[in-house]
Amino acid sequence: MSVSTHETLIVLDFGSQVTQLIARRVRELGVYAEILPFDHPLDELIAKRPKGVVLSGGPSSIYDEGAPQLDPAVLRWCEGQGLPVLGICYGMFAMVSGLGGKVRPAVEREYGHAMIIVDEPAGPMGEIAAQGPTERGHEEPVWMSHGDEVESLPEGFVTVAHSRSCAHAAIASEARRMWGVQFHPEVSHTRRGTQLLGRFLDLCGFRRDWSMGAFVEEAVERIREQVGPQGRVICGLSGGVDSSVAAALVERAIGERLHCIFVDNGLLRKDERAQVEAMFNARLHNPLVVADSGELFLERLAEVTDPEVKRKRIGATFIDVFDAEAKSLGGADFLVQGTLYPDVIESVSARGPSATIKTHHNVGGLPEKMNMRVVEPLRELFKDEVRVLGLHLGLPEEMVWRHPFPGPGLAVRVLGEVTKARCDVLREADAIILEEIRKAGLYRDLWQVFGVLLPVQSVGVMGDARTYENVLAVRAVESVDAMTADWAHLPYEVLGNISNRVINEVRGINRVCYDISSKPPATIEWE
Repeated sequence: MSVSTHETLIVLDFGSQVTQLIARRVRELGVYAEILPFDHPLDELIAKRPKGVVLSGGPSSIYDEGAPQLDPAVLRWCEGQGLPVLGICYGMFAMVSGLGGKVRPAVEREYGHAMIIVDEPAGPMGEIAAQGPTERGHEEPVWMSHGDEVESLPEGFVTVAHSRSCAHAAIASEARRMWGVQFHPEVSHTRRGTQLLGRFLDLCGFRRDWSMGAFVEEAVERIREQVGPQGRVICGLSGGVDSSVAAALVERAIGERLHCIFVDNGLLRKDERAQVEAMFNARLHNPLVVADSGELFLERLAEVTDPEVKRKRIGATFIDVFDAEAKSLGGADFLVQGTLYPDVIESVSARGPSATIKTHHNVGGLPEKMNMRVVEPLRELFKDEVRVLGLHLGLPEEMVWRHPFPGPGLAVRVLGEVTKARCDVLREADAIILEEIRKAGLYRDLWQVFGVLLPVQSVGVMGDARTYENVLAVRAVESVDAMTADWAHLPYEVLGNISNRVINEVRGINRVCYDISSKPPATIEWE
């Protein structure tokens, strides 16, 4: 997505798993940020007319063979234009190396919390690197993640701050309008990271004109342009936040030409179909079309255990169902999907040298040939931005704040083969989990909470009789954008209530475990 009517900050991505957080923080500060790969052609970069450039972190060592290198022409152009540049971690190494400095392996690596000590607080550049107006010797908490260090600075640079084991934790060149920080201001663990980014944006001269209101107006125009005056459009409406907001946005753009289809794929949560029908039939121009396709999906998932195969078969089946339903409506040219930016990043390494984590059924899981073109109006937005957009479009809070539910549904929460019987067991257990979480007043505090049915049986005792039944894992995480997540420290009483009720009320489960893995290294979903 290119929003040419807005002043733009370009983030050049060197492969960090948290590059997206830079863009997210910047957008929160009212500036449109676009992420491009580190080797994006210079002429195309110039055509975007950025007012500032950020060089992201990355997993490589700048001196290794094959490590991503920044084209020196980019730095020369930025310097010639007086365009501010901020290098973050690997991005600082790329800047230092590209300007004639040297980088080497660190004697002592730094991962996690650290304190930087201010050496040179003078001037706006020093203020940024030191995270605000401070005095020499001031200490500031930051988040580090590096195994290399700057050995020598390029011409015109000074050290602004150091840490216990890093001599150049922040560097600056007032004359060249460039600076770098070894730490990560984009993560919440860096106390004044947002302040640092905000000061950078001010020095770039941004008007801070990015907002969801502005996004709506421009998105409506882009949708109208994409589908044309006669294009017939259907939307796969799941009732989740993403598809609901996408549907509301597209309907604002084209009105009655949008037809929403809800697919009952047999992989839904308990009572989900009835809830979605009740919620949307009163809100749409056209009645919600319900496709009862549970048997078809389960048939195509028979004997499938590989999670990637599951996702791709589900994606292909969704398209088949949409094709059939579109024909019954007289045909359709476009399919609306609620794809978000994190889905794209995790599915396709299109923004830089980052690793593909998993295929999402509505991104990489789509078949190569489709009878409809895809409209993805939320493709460049983060989840928190989508929630704000939903409220702006007038959707109710209970809809906007629903926990994310994966497109493949229970298929990626039933590990191993997916059958109706196993889905029914998980459905009942999952309903109990959500009920107890809401009862405890914790629902809005969590990003997601759900159950996972494991392909594991364990021995138990019920009524003096031996049982050999399934194990359920409970997963609850706290997050702001799904790019990173911490496992939630649920009260023992709540966990106890969930376990007792599941084991007593759900036939087929005799053991409950709690997942205490964060992302990374784990993903939120198990498959």
